[in-house]
Amino acid sequence: MRNIIALIFCLFIINTAQTQNYWQQNADYKISVDVNANNNTYKGNQEIKYTNNSRDTLNKIFFHLYFNAFKVGSDMAVRLKNGDDINTRFDVDISQLKPNEEGFLKVSNLRQDGQKVETYVSDTILEVILANPLEPGDSSIFTLDFNGQVPVTIRRAGRDSPMGVKFSMAQWYPKISEYDYEGWNTAPYTGREFHGVWGDFDVTIEIDEDYIVAASGYLQESDPSNPKLGKKSGNKRIWNFLAPKVHDFTWAADPDYIHDVYEGPNGVKLNFYYKNDPGIIDNWKAVQPVTAELMEFFNENIGVYPYKQYSVVQGGDGGMEYSMLTLVNYGDEFVPLVSVTSHELAHAWFQGVLATNEMNHEWMDEGAASFFGDLAESVVLGSNFNNSIRSSYARYISLANSGQEMPQSTNANRYKYNRAYESTAYSKGFVFLSQLRYIIGLDAFNETIKNYYNTYKFTHPLPNDLRRIAEQSSGILLNWYLTDWTQTTNKINYAINQVEQSKNKSKITLERIGLMPMPLEVLVKYKDGTEEFYYIPISLMRGEKKQPSYAKSWTQVEDWSWAYKKYTFEVNNKLESIKSIDLNPTRLIADTDNSNDIIIFE
Repeated sequence: MRNIIALIFCLFIINTAQTQNYWQQNADYKISVDVNANNNTYKGNQEIKYTNNSRDTLNKIFFHLYFNAFKVGSDMAVRLKNGDDINTRFDVDISQLKPNEEGFLKVSNLRQDGQKVETYVSDTILEVILANPLEPGDSSIFTLDFNGQVPVTIRRAGRDSPMGVKFSMAQWYPKISEYDYEGWNTAPYTGREFHGVWGDFDVTIEIDEDYIVAASGYLQESDPSNPKLGKKSGNKRIWNFLAPKVHDFTWAADPDYIHDVYEGPNGVKLNFYYKNDPGIIDNWKAVQPVTAELMEFFNENIGVYPYKQYSVVQGGDGGMEYSMLTLVNYGDEFVPLVSVTSHELAHAWFQGVLATNEMNHEWMDEGAASFFGDLAESVVLGSNFNNSIRSSYARYISLANSGQEMPQSTNANRYKYNRAYESTAYSKGFVFLSQLRYIIGLDAFNETIKNYYNTYKFTHPLPNDLRRIAEQSSGILLNWYLTDWTQTTNKINYAINQVEQSKNKSKITLERIGLMPMPLEVLVKYKDGTEEFYYIPISLMRGEKKQPSYAKSWTQVEDWSWAYKKYTFEVNNKLESIKSIDLNPTRLIADTDNSNDIIIFE
């Protein structure tokens, strides 16, 4: 069953701009599941066509059984107890769950091309010894039966959510692990992040006929809100969804769902599923045109959303992004509903299409969704994006000065402190993009984001891919920035060391106290009301940005070499004419000690 065409497609068609050795696996699913809503269990079967596009021969494969994390004694339950600080994401103590509140997922009768295989279960990972090795370019058909129990809503998924949604079915099926350039991604699920294989999903869900089902993909009937339509089996209804070119499949179901459809940009069908609760209906109605505006913003500033449907679904806890769908546990207040919807919708680009390995580089999607989600919200609602900038910088700087920070490249499961993970993924990820925009300039940044999306959509991009696109878009080298910011905990800390008179000029001496270098824009204000920016690139950039629109007067001086801790430049005015000097006037440099950034002359 060698499929040379698939191998060639992966190596050369998926993305010629990526590295020459890039490849990615493919897994096409056909899943049928029968849900027992009375006792919160389900059973089903699935067929997976798995194609090995790697250059390696595979003797085994692995599956994720995520629901096994939601039971007493699981790795996740133990990790929550052993953490160095409280994981505020969890409101339920897994170790105290009753048997009927736990979750589990069991696999049986697993076969490769009709042949039985050996299997071993370890917490949330199923190891499969193949009956026949998968050579490069080969495909196999894996068939299996499964049964599971839906836990109480604990983390993203479960039953009986805080706002009363019956089923939030995320990471609910046996899911093949990703095999990439780093090998098998088989980290146990402890409530952190995901990494999935691209493929097509054909999912059939059989559930009591009074339930409305929302799901990833396209429903194969005309009106999903009408329970009289669709196939039936006894007192159950059968729902079938097709989700092409995705890396996950999620669904939710409730008998009290209201389903609204709103026309989005480019013919995208926006679906909204929410409880028939008088306290939230008005807000869920009002968020629909806002969601269309948000999608239009992302289309214009990132790239065009590639599917023809997107669903905002009440369920889960907080908010969580999935392919073509997000689960949102909000509605009592309008602005928070918009905020979480904007953030999760941004994930439709940063993770839904740009499918970064979140276990290794969670900041690439969480930081981007935070940055662009807040930016889009500020445009649509008229809020102040600078407030988002200040709060994200403050959270990062607080972490950097706490002694609890770990490098941003740390595996998501390996953070000592939950606080460090949260601030690093979201706030430090936000600051990465904000500082990148500062370093290369607004126009180059906008070009970078669009080129990055168009180049790496439907792949698994790495931090270096974003860096290279930014370099190509700006003409500035950025390896120093990516290295210091993501692979170390080096701090940015600059100070005004000395200001002195030198004949008819003033000499300003700056000092780099922290290990991480940054280009500076020093703002000198004069007593006559004029001002001037002195732009100091660093030699590591091998280039410079254009004069920004906010700088009316712009003077570029010599590069500052990282080897030198101090740097002196001259101002063509006497010291007595200077009102103030500020080395970080935009506050877009995450300087961890701003007490020495400004001098004000009386």
